Amino acid sequence: IKHCFFSRKNGVSRGIYDSLNCGIGSHDNKENVLKNLELVSKKIGCERDLLITLNQKHSNKVIYFENKTDVKNKLHGDAIISRVKNVAIGILAADCAPILFYDPKTKIIACVHSGWKGALNGIIKNIVKKFNELNSKNEDLIAVIGPCIKKQNYEVKTDFFEKFISHDKKNVSFFEKINCEKYNFDLRSFINKEILNLNVKNIENIEIDTYSKKDFFYSYRRSHYNKEKDYGRCISVILMT
Repeated sequence: IKHCFFSRKNGVSRGIYDSLNCGIGSHDNKENVLKNLELVSKKIGCERDLLITLNQKHSNKVIYFENKTDVKNKLHGDAIISRVKNVAIGILAADCAPILFYDPKTKIIACVHSGWKGALNGIIKNIVKKFNELNSKNEDLIAVIGPCIKKQNYEVKTDFFEKFISHDKKNVSFFEKINCEKYNFDLRSFINKEILNLNVKNIENIEIDTYSKKDFFYSYRRSHYNKEKDYGRCISVILMT
């Protein structure tokens, strides 16, 4: 297994996208993004055409690659699960959490894009359900949650809070009240809870805040706060050889 949560360093993009912007959906120069993806391919050790990402929609949809003929780039979804060797699967993020999964017994890998919407609507449950359909046992799964926005920088309003509470009153524990209209939300802790509730105990966290580490990570919220017109995306990749 090779895997990496890439930062924004060591790419060719310029300006607000400086420098390893891998978001083809951004308004960055497309040639620069393609060069960045080529750099990632070389680093992870696969052919450029075999670095596969999704057209992410904050959904709970899982894409499955059984064999090489299934492999297609930019399908609509927010998670990929794969048995295919030498094909790198990747997730793009700019504050949302990238999650990588591996089952060393069944030799299956997965990557998940989990913002609040995907997490609340079941993207994590759906990826673990797919592992189960492929004969993986939850206790064998390894999950790694990459850099994402930290609670202290994730300010939300009452309607956001109420979405989570109406789903499950216990979700109140992931919020810290600022005033009568605002809360701070702990995305990482919520995702950890979702994974633990599925009896996946082998969880690692790369506890880096994408919002405050501006030299290392893109951040949708930081760019919005700074009134920038757009933002780059970091890529997280896993490959089975």
